[in-house]
Amino acid sequence: MLVDKSKSQITFVLLMKKILLLSDSHSYIDNNIVNHAKWSDEIWHAGDIGNIKVIDSLKKQSLVRAVYGNIDNHLTRKIYPENIFFNCEGTSVLITHIGGYPGKYSKRVQLLLSKHKPKIFISGHSHILKIIQDKKFNLLYINPGASGIIGFHKKRTMVRFEIDDTEIKNLFVIDLGNRSYINEDGL
Repeated sequence: MLVDKSKSQITFVLLMKKILLLSDSHSYIDNNIVNHAKWSDEIWHAGDIGNIKVIDSLKKQSLVRAVYGNIDNHLTRKIYPENIFFNCEGTSVLITHIGGYPGKYSKRVQLLLSKHKPKIFISGHSHILKIIQDKKFNLLYINPGASGIIGFHKKRTMVRFEIDDTEIKNLFVIDLGNRSYINEDGL
């Protein structure tokens, strides 16, 4: 907020925010994830955090907003909610872990979308990276895929973008590499 004393006016200035979005870490964090976290102003985690040390590592880099996922224990569920709705730089955001995707939302998620009318809807759970403009609910749907090494996914992914005066800009998929590899011993 800026105050112009000569005109006795208060002007609200929205600043651009750099967002790192990840999900399904399943207790895994590495230097690659941390290095991307250093770029961000905020880190959003769409659930299946696993060990809370993942969030502790991310908090050292930036503000973290998170929801719990189906693998998260009672301690994580005490700290983080099932859903969060908030505004970032004038852009409304809804995050939940199990959310489906456009055309395949559960009744619970459809009710949340109708109630909150977010500009961005984020979910995880599927380990499948998807970014879709949902015309029915007039929102951008993002599932960042999985950043962890547990699951059926082949590639580990995250998403980064900027929110600048209600505009979503510079959206990039971050390829963290293969989930795992087989060494010479077949392991």
